[in-house]
Amino acid sequence: MEQEQVQVTGSEIDLFAAELPSMAQIKRLSAQVHSSEANAAAFSRQVEQNLSKTGARGCLATGIGLCILGRDADALGKLQKGNDCAAKYMYLGYALRRMKQFDDAIANFDKAKAQGEDALAVAMEKVATHRQAGNFKAAEKELKGRSNFKNVSAEYHCQLARLQEAQGSYEEAMDNYKLALELSPEHQGALFYLAYRCDLSGDEEAAIDYYKQIVSMGPVYVSALLNLAVLYEDREEYDKASRCVDEVLTYHPNHKRAQLFKKDIESSKTMVYDEEKEKRKSRRTQILETPISDFELSVRSRNCLKKMKIDTLGDLLRITEVELLSYKNFGETSLREIKAILDPRSLYLGMELEEKKLAAEEALDAAEAEAADQSLSNKPVDDLQLSVRARKALHALSIRTLGELVRKTEAELLGCKNFGVTSLNEINKALEDIGLSLRTLE
Repeated sequence: MEQEQVQVTGSEIDLFAAELPSMAQIKRLSAQVHSSEANAAAFSRQVEQNLSKTGARGCLATGIGLCILGRDADALGKLQKGNDCAAKYMYLGYALRRMKQFDDAIANFDKAKAQGEDALAVAMEKVATHRQAGNFKAAEKELKGRSNFKNVSAEYHCQLARLQEAQGSYEEAMDNYKLALELSPEHQGALFYLAYRCDLSGDEEAAIDYYKQIVSMGPVYVSALLNLAVLYEDREEYDKASRCVDEVLTYHPNHKRAQLFKKDIESSKTMVYDEEKEKRKSRRTQILETPISDFELSVRSRNCLKKMKIDTLGDLLRITEVELLSYKNFGETSLREIKAILDPRSLYLGMELEEKKLAAEEALDAAEAEAADQSLSNKPVDDLQLSVRARKALHALSIRTLGELVRKTEAELLGCKNFGVTSLNEINKALEDIGLSLRTLE
C-alpha cells in the first residue's frame, strides 16, 4: 500500500531519508514540528507510517520522531534498537530525562560524547539534567570542567544562570543571562528566562521588551506569547494581549491555556467597555430627561403630546410612529416636527421599545450559551478534589479558580509554605485530567 506523502510545513528536512539528518537539522525539524498543531499532526502521521520498519536505521529515525512528539516511553524501545550513533544516545538522554530517569540520561549523554557528539553540547545537557535532578554540586562540577567556555559560549552562561537561579542567586543569574545575550543576541533561552526573571522582579518594561524580541524571531514561541499577554493584560492593554493570544491560537487552536486566557481578556475588555457604556448611558439619560416644553412645537403638536402624557424626549422613544398617528388631531405635520427634534440626536420613535426587545433576546442567548459551555476559567479549584494540604496552600495564595491556577508556575507554587512536591504532583495530575497545565518556563 502506497504511503501518504506528509510534509511538515516550512521544513525540507526528512528524518526518514536514506541518510539521517545532522543533530542541528533534527533540532530545526523539531522546532518546526512544534510551531503549529498542523505541523505536529503531519509529523505524527509521518512517524506512524514508519513505525512498522524494523531495521536499525528505521528504528533510529522513528525513535527520534517519537521523542520529538514527546512519546518518550515508545521512543525508548525504538531508539535502543537503532544504529549506535551520537543522535541515538542524545535522544535517549532527552527521553530519559523527561521521564525523570536522570542517572540513565547522564549515562546516555556520555555515550553520545563517545560517539563523537560535541563535548560542550553534551556537557550542557548533563548540567541541565543534574539541575533538574536537584544535584547542584554535580552541575557545578560539570560547569567547572568547561570553564574555558566562559565569555565564549552563550549556552554555557545560560546554563550557569539557570543553575544560579535554581539556587536562589537571582542577581548573578540575570548577569549571566545578559552575558549570554551579548555573546548571542538571538539566544531564545537566555531571552526567555531573563524576561521571566524581570517579570518576577517587577521590571515589567524590561520583561516586555525581552518577550517582544523572542516573538519577533519565530517560529511561534507559545510560552513567551502567553507571558507577554499576561503582562499586557495586567497593564490593561487588552488589544495587545488579545493579539498575543490570537497568534498562539492561530497555530495552536486547541491550546487550553490560550483558550482560557482569551476568555479572561475578553472578560476584562467587557468590564472596561461596560464602564464606558455607563458613562454614555448617564449622558444619554440627561438628554432623555429634557422636557418637551424646551422645544419649539406648534400648539396642536404640544397639546396632543400633553394629552398623551408625553412630557420628555424619553417618552417619545417609548411610543411608535403608528401610535402617534392614530391619535386624534395628530397628523403628518406634527410627526415631522417630532422627527426634527429626534433626528439630530440620533434618536427615533419607538427606539427604547426596540432596545428592550434586543436586550431580552441577547440575555436569552447568553443564558443558553452559558448553560451549554460553562467556562473552565471560572470553575473553582475545589472541583479538582485535591487533598486538604493542597487546597489550603492554594487558598493561602488566594487561588480560587482554575483560571488563576494555570497562571502559576511550579516554582511559584513550591514557594508557598507547606506546599511540597507531593501537592505539586497532585495538582499537575488533576489539571492534566481535564486538559490543562500550569504555566511553564520550558
